[in-house]
Amino acid sequence: MEWKLFADLAEIAGGRAVKVESSPGDTVDDALDALLDAHPDLRDRVIEDEAVADHINVLRNGRNVRQDDGLETTLDAGDELALFPPVSGGSGGR
Repeated sequence: MEWKLFADLAEIAGGRAVKVESSPGDTVDDALDALLDAHPDLRDRVIEDEAVADHINVLRNGRNVRQDDGLETTLDAGDELALFPPVSGGSGGR
């Protein structure tokens, strides 16, 4: 399985795409554990109080897993996983 990482998460992991040991039938949580085991520096940025931080979005096929079964969402072959930190910026004044 492959994770797509964005913004500072990609910088911390050393790349925007990170492959992990995970298979269809595993859960998003299993794949996230594999990612955090492979890149422990991500743990402090992604996990708060033993759960994914509220400001981190975990996506499966472009859909936030909170809209499905959360981290217990089952993976299928070909799924795309992504982690997004908060997004800010843009032009403030018009």
